[in-house]
Amino acid sequence: MSRASRGFRTGTRSKLKQKKRAKFKSETYLKEFKIDDSVVIKIEPSSHKGMPFPKFNGKIGTVIDKRGKSYIVKIGVGNSKKDIIARPEHLKIIKA
Repeated sequence: MSRASRGFRTGTRSKLKQKKRAKFKSETYLKEFKIDDSVVIKIEPSSHKGMPFPKFNGKIGTVIDKRGKSYIVKIGVGNSKKDIIARPEHLKIIKA
């Protein structure tokens, strides 16, 4: 017997489901964030580029740098800190 493959989107049937039948707005691609902005990782399922790993969906972090079109977000996972690279359509700013 061979093992079943475990791809990037394994186990995300409800997590990455499109909630409504609407076209993707282009202004979400053009969002700009400043350093030290507080953001939440909210994966947009229709955009596959720059998608963070699905286990980080819903995590809150701070923007620490910009790399090309993407942003580096530092989040806390357990006792450690992780740097996540994500494009702006997968990030949502939190009003403090």
